[in-house]
Amino acid sequence: MTDCQLYLISPLEVGGAFPERLARALDAGAGLATAFQFRVKDIDQHEAARLAEPLQTICAERDVAFIVNDSIALAKRLGADGVHLGQKDGSPKEAREALGRDAQIGVTCHASRHLAMTAGEEGADYVAFGAFFPSMTKQSEHRPEPELLEWWSKLFEIPCVAIGGITPDNCGPLVKAGADFLAVSGAVWNGDEAASIRSFAAALASARA
Repeated sequence: MTDCQLYLISPLEVGGAFPERLARALDAGAGLATAFQFRVKDIDQHEAARLAEPLQTICAERDVAFIVNDSIALAKRLGADGVHLGQKDGSPKEAREALGRDAQIGVTCHASRHLAMTAGEEGADYVAFGAFFPSMTKQSEHRPEPELLEWWSKLFEIPCVAIGGITPDNCGPLVKAGADFLAVSGAVWNGDEAASIRSFAAALASARA
């Protein structure tokens, strides 16, 4: 079984007190969350860069990968650690050319084995499957089964991320199926982020036991 870790995804509102909340979440489970995805919508690149700056610093201080959602151009501007691509956001090959060989490039693959294998062939560093459960953060008509994670982790070296409505209460089967990362957003930010991270730590320990 993999040593599953958390991949935090930002809420859409990342100004105000959010930098302090991010620091609290990361510090509550030192080493548990190893990646953070900066996900903002409908703002220009200049404003996105302003909002990203303190968050990027917080991640860098804790050795947490700072990944930009959707935009290769913004990831390049920020000197981010990587980019997460939806199926319409460009290819891993384009991202690699723009961001360099050390960038972490992830691809949303929904519930598709074919999309995941294609992403791997094109040089993705990880693939994301989901949504495994209904999510308030992002609507998805795709609903894979945990067996998809099991199939992928047995055949491929590339890490897989499980996403979509994941909570401390329902994550066990995904961990046991072989998810390398659990991508979580609402389950952390919709309440006390430090307490939520501690709950995930306990759930992951229990699933591995």
